[in-house]
Amino acid sequence: MGKKIFIETLEEGQQVDDLFLVKSVKLAETRAGKPYLSLVFADRSGDIGGPAWDNAEALEKICIPGKVVRVCGAVQTYRDKLQLRVDHIEAADQTNLKMENYLAASSRNPASMESELDQRLSEIEDPFLSKLLHKIFHETEVGERFQHAPAAKGIHHAYRGGLLEHSLSMARVASLLADHYRTVDKDLVIAGALLHDIGKTVELQSEVGVIDYTDIGRLKGHVVIGSEFLAGVAAEIENFPKELLVHLQHLVLSHHGKQEFGSPVVPMTAEALLLSFIDDMDAKMSLVDQLSAKLK
Repeated sequence: MGKKIFIETLEEGQQVDDLFLVKSVKLAETRAGKPYLSLVFADRSGDIGGPAWDNAEALEKICIPGKVVRVCGAVQTYRDKLQLRVDHIEAADQTNLKMENYLAASSRNPASMESELDQRLSEIEDPFLSKLLHKIFHETEVGERFQHAPAAKGIHHAYRGGLLEHSLSMARVASLLADHYRTVDKDLVIAGALLHDIGKTVELQSEVGVIDYTDIGRLKGHVVIGSEFLAGVAAEIENFPKELLVHLQHLVLSHHGKQEFGSPVVPMTAEALLLSFIDDMDAKMSLVDQLSAKLK
């Protein structure tokens, strides 16, 4: 069977018999001690949770994260949120599936984003920053992963190509604001916008639509990973200025704005302060866009 409906179109009371990707599964128990499965299903349009109350242990063998299954049930509201009341689940043939139906991805064309990235790189005037950026995005495995990586496990830009989309959006805003605030180093702010989340290419892994943290991601976090990565690449560039590297690392280390938000240090330069505002704004506006789309 082919996929007929998408999660974004589901309405309360609707009967469902369709294919969905298993995003997550957890075996739990009711208060009476009966096992059940807490499931999250996904397709390209979003995700929806749902419990499977019966045959939990048998269904757990079928409901493998990253696999597509056939789900029969009904859409209901629980705590003001739609969920699937699962009546039946069975394994689906994985061989002829159109995976683009199940994997969330940026609405932007990948080739267009790649072209925009190259345009931004060509605008950098500082020779060392230009060499560093070109080396990262065109000569490293991290730069290759950057093209397709998600920007988060959940919340904003949590889909294929989300990291590039988010970083380009920030770079556009950074360019505009740097032209307005002339005391700010424009090259540095744009470089920071493109590189601030570079560590997420290592912190996160995306296997068939299921985004999760890597071991090193859990132990270090993308902020530290990104700072260390920049130091490594800069060391390969002859005479790369130490002060420039420190300023660039500071942008990465402080871009969350506050220590309670995950930054080891707070912004202490004009460029870092501006970058932290841009990052916060772009993430929140992405959430606004997501909510607006759901209300349409």
